Amino acid sequence: MKTELLGLFWDANALPEVKNPGTRIALFTFKSQMAGFVWDAAQLENNPYTFVEVKTLLDGVTVGGHKVSDTEQVLNLADSSKKLIELVQTGRFDLDKKTFTLLHSIIARNEALEWGMFRGEGDEVHYNARVHLGELGTHFPPATEAGAPELNDIFAKGVCQIKTMPPFEGALAMFLFGAYFQFFFDGNKRTSRHMMNGWLMKHGFNPISIPAARALEFNSKMVRFYHSKDASEMMTFLVSCYPD
Repeated sequence: MKTELLGLFWDANALPEVKNPGTRIALFTFKSQMAGFVWDAAQLENNPYTFVEVKTLLDGVTVGGHKVSDTEQVLNLADSSKKLIELVQTGRFDLDKKTFTLLHSIIARNEALEWGMFRGEGDEVHYNARVHLGELGTHFPPATEAGAPELNDIFAKGVCQIKTMPPFEGALAMFLFGAYFQFFFDGNKRTSRHMMNGWLMKHGFNPISIPAARALEFNSKMVRFYHSKDASEMMTFLVSCYPD
């Protein structure tokens, strides 16, 4: 069965059943492995911090020899992860704009042109997002417009449909949906992975991290996804990263 989401599509039959240990265990997994989740995410951004340095920083000990921006990126990933845990624990996590922009305001703080709002909702209304795909060209998401009317419409329609999907499939779709339409100037994949993991944990599934060792594979498959709009390959990849 082919599933479509605002022009994106994938083979839903290719998604296997995965274990559902429950929200309590899923949250424990995320908490206990947070250093690994943060390091994996930082590696996808080409952050030079090692795993040991990330763990040291998360333990509250300053690590020297790094740019302030690299340190802040790691701390933002950690702070946004803690906020995600809080939202799921208190039952306040949802696939909505409030949650999406809240997590982005932490994860892209002092890094994106603007953070905590969609492209066009702040002072910058001219810079258009783009994703370079190498030999496959460039992916152009919807243009930046004052007030972001198109992006808001796309988001509302997208999450409405995602919520009707089986939760595991919907969580993966949320990540790819956010990454494809580029609602923010930067930090789209990081924030969308948080939304994916929040939806997974809310429904009792373990969170997913993209292992640093598979960064090249991840990036290659994402390029093909941006170019073709076919999410089947990326869905299969994300399932392969699930800690079953």
